[in-house]
Amino acid sequence: MAYFSNTQEGDQVYGLIFGPGKIINVFPDSFYSIMVEFKNGYEVPYTDEGVPGWGNFKKQTLFYRNDVDLSSEDFSPVDKVLSPKKIIKLREKNKLQIRLPSGIWKNIKKADPEYVEKLLKKEQYHLFRKKEK
Repeated sequence: MAYFSNTQEGDQVYGLIFGPGKIINVFPDSFYSIMVEFKNGYEVPYTDEGVPGWGNFKKQTLFYRNDVDLSSEDFSPVDKVLSPKKIIKLREKNKLQIRLPSGIWKNIKKADPEYVEKLLKKEQYHLFRKKEK
C-alpha cells in the first residue's frame, strides 16, 4: 500500500522542494496519482509514493504535513556568496548545492534546470554554495 493511496483533495502536505502545499487533484488510474499546489504557486504531479514528476528524484519528497521530520535537513544560511565563475567551476565538478524554495540545500542535479537558470539570470548567487563535506 502506497503512502498516498488514501489521500483526498484538500489534504495538507509538505514537499521538501517547495515547502507547504495542499492536494488539489487525485488521479486514481494514472502514474502520477496526485497534483499538489504549493504556497508559491507551483503545481507538481506526484506518484502515490510521493516522488515528484520533475527533477532527478528517486526518493519520496512529499509527506503529509504532520508526518514530516526536518531535523536531518540543512537550512543553514550561506557563508560566502559565490562568484559566477566559481559557480560554473563547482557545477562542472559536481560540488555545487542550491537552495530549493523550501529552504533546504540539495545538490544542483536535484533541482529543475529551468529553476537553476532562472536564478542565474537574476544573479541570485546567494542561493548557491559549495557542497559541504
